Amino acid sequence: MQVTLWGTRGSLATPGPDTARYGGNTSCVAVRGREGGVLVLDAGTGIRRMAATIDTSVRRVDVLLTHLHMDHIQGLGFFGPLYRPGLDVHIWGPASVQMGLQARLMRYLSPPLFPVALSELPCRLTLHEVGETEVPIEEFRVAAARVCHPGPTVGYRITDSMGKVVTYLPDHEPALGPSAFPSLPREWTSGGVLAEDADLLIHDSQYTSQQYPSHVGWGHSSFAHVLEFASLVETKHLVPFHHDPGHSDVDLDRLLVEAIDAYGPAYRVTPGQEGMTFRIE
Repeated sequence: MQVTLWGTRGSLATPGPDTARYGGNTSCVAVRGREGGVLVLDAGTGIRRMAATIDTSVRRVDVLLTHLHMDHIQGLGFFGPLYRPGLDVHIWGPASVQMGLQARLMRYLSPPLFPVALSELPCRLTLHEVGETEVPIEEFRVAAARVCHPGPTVGYRITDSMGKVVTYLPDHEPALGPSAFPSLPREWTSGGVLAEDADLLIHDSQYTSQQYPSHVGWGHSSFAHVLEFASLVETKHLVPFHHDPGHSDVDLDRLLVEAIDAYGPAYRVTPGQEGMTFRIE
């Protein structure tokens, strides 16, 4: 299984030398399987560059949306495969209590916000409202579950044909609510079952410990919280993700090193940067 980061920010950062390494595009990750399966996790602005890497021989692409906040769907209308006649494109995501996934997406993919309506796309489009059961998608098994973030939001656990696991929790606040975090069992912690024993955990790390108290309930984690969460679920490799757009490359280098040095994790930590590829063998 190969995992590539195409967008790592929580919202658009100012492009330039200050964000050259970590990048300024919003959330998008590609997962490719040994048998050619392609999963796209979220449709932030990074999805446009990711689309250029999908070969014309690919017959199916699945886009897994964690939620429909603008930074996670902003690039969807610019996703090239949507305009390939005959290509099977499946979009998965959560419904809300009042509105289904199709109606929610049509709010964006329709005039005046976008010139092409969802019904006008030439690909063979199928929409799936995710539940809380594991489903087969090509060569993968994909589990979804609701997680702590404002609005209907899910995380994903992807298992390949060899049993290797990637967990994707880009907008997540597991410390919200339980005063005993992280001492609660992982099955009682938001995202805990999804991330259990993951070979690769891609997780929200938007705030510093100093910033977090003024952002409780916003649905994001501090560096300290994500390190504690990764220990709780016993991940093998953590990728801090969904960086604050106000943090430059220099800021992120310093803040992440300080957090890692203070916590001393027993697992590998690789701060997420655009263009990084991880191969899970």
